[in-house]
Amino acid sequence: MTSKTGLTYADAGVDIDAGNSLVERIKPAAKRTARSGTVSGLGGFGALFDLKAAGYSDPILVAATDGVGTKLRIAIDTGVVDTIGIDLVAMCVNDLVCQGAEPLFFLDYFATGKLDVDQATRIVEGIASGCEASGCALVGGETAEMPGMYHKGDFDLAGFAVGAMERGTALPDGVVEGDVLLGLSSDGVHSNGYSFVRKVVELSGLAWDAPAPFAEGTLGQALLVPTRLYVKPSLAAIRAGGVHALAHITGGGLTENLPRVLPEGLGARIDLGAWTLPPVFRWLAETAGMAEAELLKTFNCGIGMILSVSAERADALEALLTAEGESVTRLGRIEAGSGVAYEGRLL
Repeated sequence: MTSKTGLTYADAGVDIDAGNSLVERIKPAAKRTARSGTVSGLGGFGALFDLKAAGYSDPILVAATDGVGTKLRIAIDTGVVDTIGIDLVAMCVNDLVCQGAEPLFFLDYFATGKLDVDQATRIVEGIASGCEASGCALVGGETAEMPGMYHKGDFDLAGFAVGAMERGTALPDGVVEGDVLLGLSSDGVHSNGYSFVRKVVELSGLAWDAPAPFAEGTLGQALLVPTRLYVKPSLAAIRAGGVHALAHITGGGLTENLPRVLPEGLGARIDLGAWTLPPVFRWLAETAGMAEAELLKTFNCGIGMILSVSAERADALEALLTAEGESVTRLGRIEAGSGVAYEGRLL
């Protein structure tokens, strides 16, 4: 008599062994990100972190979460998934530093219909690289295999970062009329506006493997350049003194993000002639017939982070940030008013 075998979890589409294999393969990447304060490795039900060992005496915790939006669609369609994890980390830790916080640890959430261990390992390697470059530990995460929830080959990512600052050091603080605005160059589109980007590519009729009209390599590769990590240079500037506020230029562009860190009664004046619009944004604008005002409230336009600094410290901070590897532009100043006023032309 042949015995009847019951259904297994694998029959339902969830491979526990593949999940365990992934954990083992990513442990070395996570271990590379260990920093002072890290207590436990991957595999537990939770991750421990020792704030005292990290050097804090009276800390305030700061948390941030984000994803990378429909940039994932390009990564999935091209198979170029090695740097999308850097984007995930950057979108979280660049926000933390705007509060004056040092990123301490990071967790990721990776969800897919059918786990491809090789693909997932490449993605997590990118996450670990972003953490390493930001000085924060990859302490854990969740891999969710959910058959029927995602089309074949699709996946989604979310990131969670926790940072700390000593009590009383939170930013923004002390922004005044006359502050100088220092802009740090972006590395491209970063991780916002990709629903629009994909629509423009559709209008252009170009395939992802076509030569990029504005850069070397394919169009897909050029649009997957990862978000720049501003953590270490920004922290160095904060610790040097004279930084009153930082604005991470994400969705909403310069027009919407800079006012978020300005007190009531103050606005910003920016000289659009102070820097050259990178070719990718010019191509997007020209292909879509996009107005300059729309461009400025959609994309970073070549400026990924803006610092509002005291006029007396502007020269020293510009030199420090340049020494830290940033391309720095004096964008303008803080003045009485509200919002962002532009002078000159970008297009």
